[in-house]
Amino acid sequence: MERSIETQVSQAVDAWLRWLPRWAPATHRGRVAPCRRCIGSPVLSAAGLGSDVPHGVQHGLSTRIKTIVDHAVADYTEQNLPMLQAELDQQAERNRARSYRPSEGLDPEFDGLPLDPDPDPGSPFLFTIGGLADEADAVVPALPPLSEAAKAALRQEVGLADDYANMIGREVCTVLLHHRLRIQAAIAQHVEPQVAAMLEELTRSLDAPFDPRADPGLSEP
Repeated sequence: MERSIETQVSQAVDAWLRWLPRWAPATHRGRVAPCRRCIGSPVLSAAGLGSDVPHGVQHGLSTRIKTIVDHAVADYTEQNLPMLQAELDQQAERNRARSYRPSEGLDPEFDGLPLDPDPDPGSPFLFTIGGLADEADAVVPALPPLSEAAKAALRQEVGLADDYANMIGREVCTVLLHHRLRIQAAIAQHVEPQVAAMLEELTRSLDAPFDPRADPGLSEP
């Protein structure tokens, strides 16, 4: 029996809650570009994860919920939208032909994130994972072109798929509202203490930028 949306969301939140105690603040330089999946996400709003929650924490939940919506849309497409399904099947077959697929099979906490870090100005990378993936994609033949009539029919089916995705998204957000208390309790237990510790350490470093044990009247040799 197919699981209901309510059951799937509950299981996704459970999985995220099991992962959350393993989260730790990133020690590397932050990214400049915002995450398209998380910024302004109604899913995160429904879950009560505001902008004061670290992105890594947000991303692990938003990706798990996105998977629920994606699977629901995939089932709807398979049953009701034959042209779109055929196009997706061709694209999937083309993707499988690529020799290098670094963005596939990632854990939810990393799925959808950029493959490479932001470059340092004046220090270009010798190669990037994204660049290698593009090279692998370039050698695979492109899909055959569509006629104008086929394009119009495909756009109509894509619109129907988008409408269905929005409907499932609203249902998912409604279910998430019932999980807000335990989500916020987990944030208070596992995330806020780590953030507070980081801010305390930053405050100490700003208040005492030099070694407090050194005599301020003596210069370094």
